[in-house]
Amino acid sequence: MITAFAPQWLAFYLPLTRRLVTKELAAGALTTSQLLLLFFVWFNRKQSGFWILGVGLILNLAVIGLNGGLMPITPETLGRMVPDRPIGSWLIGSRVGNAKDVVLPTQQTRLAWLSDRFLLPRWFPYQAAFSAGDVFIAIGAFWWLWKSAAPHFKKET
Repeated sequence: MITAFAPQWLAFYLPLTRRLVTKELAAGALTTSQLLLLFFVWFNRKQSGFWILGVGLILNLAVIGLNGGLMPITPETLGRMVPDRPIGSWLIGSRVGNAKDVVLPTQQTRLAWLSDRFLLPRWFPYQAAFSAGDVFIAIGAFWWLWKSAAPHFKKET
């Protein structure tokens, strides 16, 4: 699992390296990481929740793979996330900061309905966009954690 997440960690989360990663290298890191995570899911497929988690990974990998290796996000979604920045200021085809997203309008996005298009509620302290695949991943992970912890909460008779 750590090996599968390492490419994403280096490309998007570790401040020292994420600034140095080019768009092409970021796309390769994200795709590689998603594929390695799929192998991890396959080897753990008999555990509760892993099938749902795997569906989410497949959905994300499909939209990422068909759109150049990064997760597409529309200027409109970014405009809702960052309302003080004009929608037209987002450069089409560019990476959003050092993140995993690439700015693409809906008409240029393959499988646009699987892209980062949903937002957390406005009252939430941190704004983030997420995809349908992310929802499946979260449900699968929650299910696995719930089922893994359940034996510890059973009342002894």
